[in-house]
Amino acid sequence: MASHRRPKQPSRARVTVLTTAAAAAVAFSSQAANAAPSEKPSKDEVKTKVDKLYEEAEQATEKYNGAKEKQEKLQKEISTIQDNVARGQEELNELRDSLGLAAASQYRTGSIDPSVQLFLSSDPDSYLDKASTLDQLSSQQVEALKKVQEKQRELAQDRAEASEKLKDLASTRAELGKKKTEVQGKLSSAQKLLNSLTAAEKQQLAAEQSRASRDSERDALDGNVPPGSGRAAAAYAFAQSQLGKPYVYGATGTSSYDCSGLTSRAYAAAGVQIPRTSEAQAQIGTKIYSTSQLKAGDLVFFFNDLHHVGLYAGNGQIIHAPRTGTVVRYESMDTIGGPFMFGVRV
Repeated sequence: MASHRRPKQPSRARVTVLTTAAAAAVAFSSQAANAAPSEKPSKDEVKTKVDKLYEEAEQATEKYNGAKEKQEKLQKEISTIQDNVARGQEELNELRDSLGLAAASQYRTGSIDPSVQLFLSSDPDSYLDKASTLDQLSSQQVEALKKVQEKQRELAQDRAEASEKLKDLASTRAELGKKKTEVQGKLSSAQKLLNSLTAAEKQQLAAEQSRASRDSERDALDGNVPPGSGRAAAAYAFAQSQLGKPYVYGATGTSSYDCSGLTSRAYAAAGVQIPRTSEAQAQIGTKIYSTSQLKAGDLVFFFNDLHHVGLYAGNGQIIHAPRTGTVVRYESMDTIGGPFMFGVRV
C-alpha cells in the first residue's frame, strides 16, 4: 500500500536565509549592471604619473651610481692592501730565513748559543724581554729582531684593514643590488602606464617632447651666451655632439648616458676629472645662484636633493640626459619638473 505521508516542510529559519541570499544576489546583480565602468586615465594623467616615477627612478639611480663608485674604489683599495700583505709576508719570510741560517751555522760548529735559541722564538716580544735581562744580544741581532717585529705588526694592521674593507664592500654590494631593484621597479611601473596609452596618444607625447626640444635648442642658440672658460666650452661642445643618444641609468657614454654620466664625461673630454654623481658634482667649483650669471658649460642642479644635473646652454635652456625613454637633448629649465637649486662653474 503506497504511503501518503506528507513531505517535510523547510524550517522557517532556512526559508529566511534563502530569501535573504536571493535578495542580496539580485541587489548585487543590479548594482553591477548599473555601475559605471572604471575610467581609463587620460594621456596627461598618465604623463604626470610616469614623470613622477621617472623622477623617483632617477633619485635611486644617483644612489646606485654612488654605491657603484664606492664599490669600485673599495675593490682597488683591497687589491692594493692584499698586494702589500703578500709582499710583506715575503719580506718577513726572508728575515726569518736569515735568522735560520745563523742558527744552522752555529749548529754546524757543534752548539747553538742560547741567544740564538731565544732569537728564533715564535714570540719576538717575549724574546726581547728575556734577552735583555741576559744581555745576550749583539746590536746587530737586536736590529734584525726589531725588523721582524715591525714587519709582523705591519702585516697584522694590513690584514685587519683588509678585513674591514671587505665587510664594507659586502655592505656596498647589498646596497647596489637594492638600488638596482628599486630603479628597475620604478621603470617597470612607468612602462606599464605608458603601455596603457593608445598608439595615437604615444605619438602625441613623442611629438610634444620633440617639439619642446627643438624650441629649446632654438632658444639656446639664439641666446648666444659665452662659455665660462675654455674647458667649459669644450665640455659644452662635447655635450652638443652627444645630442640624440639615449638615456640609460648608470651609463657614462659614449653610446648612452644618465644625467651625471653625461656631465662627468663631458668634462673628462675637456681634460677635467669631476665626480661621478650629481650630489658630488655639486660640491666642486664656484656656486652660482642667479640664472642671469650662468654661462654655457656651467653645471646646473635641480631638486632639493640635487639628483639631477645638466649643462647650461644659454637663455634658460640646458643640455641634459633627462630620463629613461628620452635622449640627450635641449630643454627649458622651467620644464625639468623640479626647482633650480644653483649652478657650479668648474
